[in-house]
Amino acid sequence: MSRDLHLVCPHCDAVNRIDRERPALEARCGKCHRPLFEGRPAPLTGAGLERHLRRGDLPLLVDFWAQWCGPCKMMAPVFEEAARRLEPRVRLAKIDTDRNQDVAQRYGIRGIPTLILFRDGREAARTSGAMDLTRLLQWVERHL
Repeated sequence: MSRDLHLVCPHCDAVNRIDRERPALEARCGKCHRPLFEGRPAPLTGAGLERHLRRGDLPLLVDFWAQWCGPCKMMAPVFEEAARRLEPRVRLAKIDTDRNQDVAQRYGIRGIPTLILFRDGREAARTSGAMDLTRLLQWVERHL
């Protein structure tokens, strides 16, 4: 296994290579110099999602949501807390399905919120509907 870990910056989408032995929570982007982990989900577009899937080495948990969705609003603070607990082992991201309808269509999003966990660039697990933090963390751990 390579000593290097490839991380896509949640701010500028630059690919960063860091040593697996160094603390990932302290890593900063070589391009924009912002932290690679901030304990919150990264807002992504379709292009950003594809970059994370193709170039990032971490599992990626994506919340497909919409601003008008009541269950999505209830789930938002849970997903934020999950980011604080799961980083740097898992990258968490959010995709607004209203602003990224092509992405929602490509991934067959029929109801929101829908969570998809990607590993090695491929879908590993999917679930729909709001859930509490305990259930969310258990679901992620079961599919990692």
